[in-house]
Amino acid sequence: MAATPWFEDPSRDPREAVAAAAGALDGVFAQVGALADADVVAFTREVEALGRLVDGLRVRAAGEVDARSDLMAEECLSALHGCRNGIELLERLTLVSSATVRARIVLDKRTRPRFALTGEELPAEHPAIGAALEDGTLGLETAGLIGKMLARVAHRADPVRLADAEAWLVGQATDPVQPRTFDEVRAQVLAIGLSLDQDGLEPSAEEAAKRRGFTIGALRNGVHPVRGDVTPEAAGALQMLFDAHSNPAVRFGTHPADTEAGEPWGQDEVVPDERTPAQKRHDILHAAIQTAARAEDTPTLGGAAPTLLVHVAAEDLLSPTGVASIDGIQTPVPASIAHRIACTGAVQKIVFDNAGRIIRLGTKERLFNTHQRKAIAARDGGCVIPGCTIRASWCEIHHVTDHAKGGPTHTDNGVMLCWWHHHNLERSGWGIRINRGIVETKAPPWIDPRGHYRPAPNAITRRRSRPPVRAG
Repeated sequence: MAATPWFEDPSRDPREAVAAAAGALDGVFAQVGALADADVVAFTREVEALGRLVDGLRVRAAGEVDARSDLMAEECLSALHGCRNGIELLERLTLVSSATVRARIVLDKRTRPRFALTGEELPAEHPAIGAALEDGTLGLETAGLIGKMLARVAHRADPVRLADAEAWLVGQATDPVQPRTFDEVRAQVLAIGLSLDQDGLEPSAEEAAKRRGFTIGALRNGVHPVRGDVTPEAAGALQMLFDAHSNPAVRFGTHPADTEAGEPWGQDEVVPDERTPAQKRHDILHAAIQTAARAEDTPTLGGAAPTLLVHVAAEDLLSPTGVASIDGIQTPVPASIAHRIACTGAVQKIVFDNAGRIIRLGTKERLFNTHQRKAIAARDGGCVIPGCTIRASWCEIHHVTDHAKGGPTHTDNGVMLCWWHHHNLERSGWGIRINRGIVETKAPPWIDPRGHYRPAPNAITRRRSRPPVRAG
């Protein structure tokens, strides 16, 4: 039989108990850093258990304040404290958001006894969750997760099965022998919710499909926010792309600075990538969009393939601080972007004089044609920067010697680069050259201070690579 929680001791004032508990914790914060490893692990577990007890009390207190404020009378609790309702009173008492306050109130309503119109007391809607909150074995986040699922399917589920599901989920979430993480409980809640819904999965999927959407917001701090909701299959397809290109095989072995000049880049070399996971996902999505724009079966606009137009004045093109504009985007961008993105066939650069007359228009001669692209792809096999996994079909062609400086649009002057490495080549510190038809790269000084050029990864070396084998 479980021990009676200290806050239920009838001989003790609840406020005194809370004050005593707070006093007992005085000075503990400063002592945590001095704990040994084993002690800090045990301490963390014990603090979390204490936090669950406090969370249960927070829910109970919020519900009580709201119940005493939900009265059509001037003497209700919120009115006596000069507040419109219980929500405002709780916001001022707790200093937390209204969303947090509402979540606590909802959870309390679902876990406290109810009363019929006749005054008869009825059991709580979710008694198992309420009991677990009361004894401090169920966390607030997990309790809310289970409660929301049960409420969502309650009007379509068999009541007996619903009660059994609640008891089982709470038991799984509070199992002291085999503790489950929040993500593990969430997976169980999702599965149980689908099994309880008598309408089945299809109506839910149809309803979800109606909510799909994608919106590009106005420019803010130099970037455009995007927001929306995608269907599970679209999310799964995107996640597969992200996983494939942002999580390459773990590499063991040498550092670039430990190798000799002229030695090819190895598949086991560690080449750091300072991009965050979110930045990598952005760059992968950008590459996928560009690939779709180049595809032969992509619908045309005005009889031509979708082409991004970059507008730039002649004086801006020559100025290091010049600006350009991208068709469909109102905010100016650096003119240097006009140089970088003009290497891809999905972009065309238009140069104006001060009067607005077109004085130069990017032509196909400026771009690598289809046959040249296929040849370069067959040679490089993907982005030539060591460690990058972006495939050839997603890459752009980069002029090793810039076209504006006389560099020819020829296979001996073009290499494959992914969008990010292409657009950040100068700032990244990577160097690229073609030596007698062989693409060579030089790592940034912070990776290899010697500045050695070495043969870049190509289609042949990529095919020969094998996953590294851990010793032992």
